[in-house]
Amino acid sequence: MDLDFYGTLVAASLVLLAGRMIVARVSVLRNFNIPEPVAGGLLVALGLLALRSATGTEVHFDTALQTPLMLAFFASIGLLADLARLRSGGKALARFLFVVVGLLVVQNILGVSLATLLGLDPLMGLLAGSITLSGGHGTGAAWSAVFANKYGLPSATELAVATATFGLVLGGLLGGPVAHLLLSRVKAPGAEHNADDEPQGFEQPDHVRLITQFSFIETLALIAVSLLCGTALSGWIRGTPFELPTFVCVLFVGVVLRNGLEALGVHKVFEREVSLVGNVSLSLFLAMALMSLKLWDLAALALPIFVLLVAQAAAMALYAIFVTFRVMGRNYDAVVLAAGHCGFGLGATPTAIANMQAVTQHFGPSHLAFLVVPMVGAFFIDIANAIVIKLFLALPFIG
Repeated sequence: MDLDFYGTLVAASLVLLAGRMIVARVSVLRNFNIPEPVAGGLLVALGLLALRSATGTEVHFDTALQTPLMLAFFASIGLLADLARLRSGGKALARFLFVVVGLLVVQNILGVSLATLLGLDPLMGLLAGSITLSGGHGTGAAWSAVFANKYGLPSATELAVATATFGLVLGGLLGGPVAHLLLSRVKAPGAEHNADDEPQGFEQPDHVRLITQFSFIETLALIAVSLLCGTALSGWIRGTPFELPTFVCVLFVGVVLRNGLEALGVHKVFEREVSLVGNVSLSLFLAMALMSLKLWDLAALALPIFVLLVAQAAAMALYAIFVTFRVMGRNYDAVVLAAGHCGFGLGATPTAIANMQAVTQHFGPSHLAFLVVPMVGAFFIDIANAIVIKLFLALPFIG
């Protein structure tokens, strides 16, 4: 069964509405801060798994809108990035980057060690480490091709897709419970902390934002320019030593637009409206990504790989609690950062933002977390991950 563009958009919208109803009515999901797109998306994915098992019918969605939605989300992050605020959070950003790189090393050590103990190729442990978990589907696809062609690893692509999918699911489910545990150790500011005239960013997506038709068009224009120029920039630098993923280029253009226009006195970005468009893009992207999951790929994993991935999820939770939370200050900001780290340490930056939103919507804003996580998750994680992966491949018993 194939759903076209419009059918997929309707399905994604219904997933979000269903997720909101489920989280509102199921106290366990609400108390553990499970993001609404994750709840709705996984429910649909499980339903499609049951349909396939019972009747052999598969539902295919039109994913044409998924990439533009992801890019629009990263464009909105760039347009909300005030360089003055970034400078003020420089030390925290450096600390968090240190924490993130530490997790990359832990994931690869654990992956290679367990793979060796289970009698698997160490490359499989590396592929089920930071490559697909912190790197996601894109990084997994790129490195799996290298492993298949250069090292002769069989079924590398299938393994990369399955482990990245596993990470996306666990990343959305793990952040809330970790935050729930840590919140008992800190004092939260409370959801009513923000005044009505204070910029909300992504921190409280349900907060009322006053907008006008003209300002909305201005915001759409800025996001469209970010997508156009960012995509062009990505094409220009592809194949060069400066090659970066498209979403990073889009985010970079957003940062330049926001700060350049304000420095010239031409235009001041309407932050509430940018965050509104970004939140809508994020929610629809996650709904589409999760409802399109082929959970049978996870069921097809061999038992040793499944054991390895469960161990990685447990390691992520422990790392967030005992390292991320402590290094980042043992305060409310550190709780939100830990929840976000679970999101992109196992899944992707959009999952990290959704995890943090689920916390800040109920317990109050964390400007530091929403400043640091997108920058590290977009700009630095791919570069750091590539360096760490190459260092591990240089080890004689792996590469």
